[in-house]
Amino acid sequence: MLNAPAISVKPLLLSALMLAHGAVALPAATLERLSMDDLIGKSTMIVRGKILNSYTATSGPIIYTHYRVQTSETLKGTASGVVEIQLPGGISGNLRQTFDGVPQFKSGEEYVFFLWTGKSGSTQILGLTQGLFAVISGGGNDPLTTRAASHEVMLDHGTGRQVKDQTLTMHLSELRARIRGAAK
Repeated sequence: MLNAPAISVKPLLLSALMLAHGAVALPAATLERLSMDDLIGKSTMIVRGKILNSYTATSGPIIYTHYRVQTSETLKGTASGVVEIQLPGGISGNLRQTFDGVPQFKSGEEYVFFLWTGKSGSTQILGLTQGLFAVISGGGNDPLTTRAASHEVMLDHGTGRQVKDQTLTMHLSELRARIRGAAK
């Protein structure tokens, strides 16, 4: 009978479990909290509009969904007619990718988009869900706009400490005035 080296099973099992646990991707996003002044100041364009349609494209291992937005009003920057925005995530073939913090759109709904265009030329929503205000229909000439509180981990820029996001609601006229005021 051969003498096998004495191997303790517990440390091997524990190591295997730790490795398997670490290999599992935990869904989480960490965002910097952006104030209204931050959103306005850092945006290259702010538009009011509705999603026309979308398509997906891959770039390396990432799927991006491109949305075409029919603009009805430009609040900052220059936009005419249709603006295309790109967000990570989507479906390509049999593969689906999702990313925390990426807004989900409802067909036919109207939004105010705080947009940022990078050096690559792609336009994105600034701060993910932070840069998207839903326009509540039925508000007459001055509808309400609202941005739901983000459920993602959010850090304060100055302190680096975790903070809790809050829902923001204001009339469209107030949002317009804040944008005009910040531009001065």
